Amino acid sequence: MTVNDSIEKIVLGQRRYFKTGATRDVNFRIEQLKKLRAALIAKEDEVIDALRKDLNKSEQEAFSTEIGIVYKEMSHIIKNIRKWAKPRRVRTALTHVGSRGKIHPEPYGTVLIIAPWNYPWQLAIAPLIGALAAGNTAIIKPSELTPAVSRVISSLIKETFPEQYVAVVEGGPETSTRLLEQQLDYIFFTGSIPVGKIVMEAAGKKLIPVTLELGGKSPCIVHEDTPLELTAKRIIFGKFTNAGQTCIAPDYLLVHHRIKEPLIQHLKEAIIEFYGDTPLHNLDYGKIVSEKHFNRLSDYLSNGSIRHGGKTDAGKLLIEPTLLDEITWDMPVMQEEIFGPILPILTYENLDEVITSVNERPKPLALYLFTKDSEVQQKILSSISFGGGCVNDTLMHLATPYLPFGGVGESGMGAYHGKHSFQTFSHMKSVLKQTNMFDFHFRYPGKEGLNLLRKLMKP
Repeated sequence: MTVNDSIEKIVLGQRRYFKTGATRDVNFRIEQLKKLRAALIAKEDEVIDALRKDLNKSEQEAFSTEIGIVYKEMSHIIKNIRKWAKPRRVRTALTHVGSRGKIHPEPYGTVLIIAPWNYPWQLAIAPLIGALAAGNTAIIKPSELTPAVSRVISSLIKETFPEQYVAVVEGGPETSTRLLEQQLDYIFFTGSIPVGKIVMEAAGKKLIPVTLELGGKSPCIVHEDTPLELTAKRIIFGKFTNAGQTCIAPDYLLVHHRIKEPLIQHLKEAIIEFYGDTPLHNLDYGKIVSEKHFNRLSDYLSNGSIRHGGKTDAGKLLIEPTLLDEITWDMPVMQEEIFGPILPILTYENLDEVITSVNERPKPLALYLFTKDSEVQQKILSSISFGGGCVNDTLMHLATPYLPFGGVGESGMGAYHGKHSFQTFSHMKSVLKQTNMFDFHFRYPGKEGLNLLRKLMKP
């Protein structure tokens, strides 16, 4: 059987299984999520080893950014799924006296989840949890750039679920293309903007709804009143976790000109504290995922001037945490998302300058603002559109199941995590149940009820 035949067989089998109605039962969904949780716990050591092989993630980073987030998401959804899945009654309009309106969450059907390489475990399993909680069947396409994690995901799913319910299809871009040609009911994609456009085009041909979790150049604005040592630590944490290969990492700094030099000093100190004087020899410092990405990032090191870091090891695909100064907006490093351990630094004199600079560019996936001034916070948050972000921190908005995570504009569409995952993978079906005890004649043709209609409906 060819790969194409196998993909068609999987999709057809899942569509048939979904039509049996087995996945609609909430007790079934909870049972399957608990089976998945048990399987995740059993495979935890394998996941940690695989993340080390593919990205050189330390055990601490693997657990905090990949495994722990998934456990938290799983527990939150299992705890709340019965409440979310219940039909929800809504208010009755005056024109509908005697009727009752309800919203019934229902699953879409067969869902395709295309996962990226930078957080290959979290960004495959977290959407899967939402898809199964909503009552769908699911196909996962892991990234071919992280083969060790892909193999663990594949073995875990095969050992836990029948293929007609959840399946994993491994392969390169041609496999993704073939999957996108299938008659699916929902597509959830995490990845780059260019590939996101391809996914959306393919979905549009079949009118398949999509969620696109993309990226962009996420600004980090540092105002003059912020505590510099703490601010520096939180910026370095957000930027250099996973060697900067994070879709919501601070892409560049916009620093008030009065505090640039002292902030750079604190940034250097934080880098040394976290990664040592020689990060290239730190066994827990992450590597770049491929030679192609390493070469792309290395080219940026010639932009501006290096204030810290800048050393590389091509054989090990390592680039030191690097601070770039004397950066201008027209330099190559400012033209696309960096997605690596390089942090350009620009300065500003007033907030209007910041707002104009950010708003002249595509809407970012994240925005970070460091200031104690509530008026500054309000001005920035109300003037700039972005997917999500933090005030006085970085990355942490992603780690709570109570906030929706997603982009806006070029940084994506749709959101997930917690209840928002359940809603993303559910169609909210509207149902009006009408009484037969009486009837209103004003809704039928004729002038008899026109005056009453005017009273009920006119503003």
